[in-house]
Amino acid sequence: MFPLGVEEAKQWVRSRLDGDWPTVVAGDLPQRAATGEERPAAVLVPLVWHQGAPAVLLTRRTASLSQHAGQISFPGGKIDPHDSSAVHAALRETREEVGLAEEGISVLGTLPDYVTITRFRVTPVVGLLVPPLELAPEPSEVAEVFEVPLELVLDPRQYERHSYVRDGVAGVYLSLTFGQYHIWGATAAMLRQLSAILNPAQTLF
Repeated sequence: MFPLGVEEAKQWVRSRLDGDWPTVVAGDLPQRAATGEERPAAVLVPLVWHQGAPAVLLTRRTASLSQHAGQISFPGGKIDPHDSSAVHAALRETREEVGLAEEGISVLGTLPDYVTITRFRVTPVVGLLVPPLELAPEPSEVAEVFEVPLELVLDPRQYERHSYVRDGVAGVYLSLTFGQYHIWGATAAMLRQLSAILNPAQTLF
């Protein structure tokens, strides 16, 4: 399904991310409405370009964390005052969490910002990695690093829609299952954004 070489893949992804997507994609995916008071954050959406079978790298957070313990997420976090940009923050957090050096990540662009239920405005930075990867997960933050096939991520049939009520407010979230891994919430929604942008002919929910 993915006969593209690394350089061809970079061009393909960049061309898709260059589109004017926020009104096309963000309005069809479950997220909180922005108020202007959200805290800025950034994550890396790492595409690991195995020839013929690329994947998306994800992490499982340690169970001892005070927030989002045990959840599956992209590497990333809050944008600090010393970060020059969302891209800088995503690369810094990725190095701190999983040990990937910035020099080994080809930044291809960004997905539309995503507003989480916890009131972060997250900028997903898409980067391409060429294996083999030299990983050094930070054990106080990351329990596991694993990969999900990009073919699965790009298949809209794999996503499920769920209803919830939090603080008296009803909402919807998405989930995606890969083997023993249950990916849900903001991470699943951002993967769905990636899916919709790389496959523009798809029908969203």
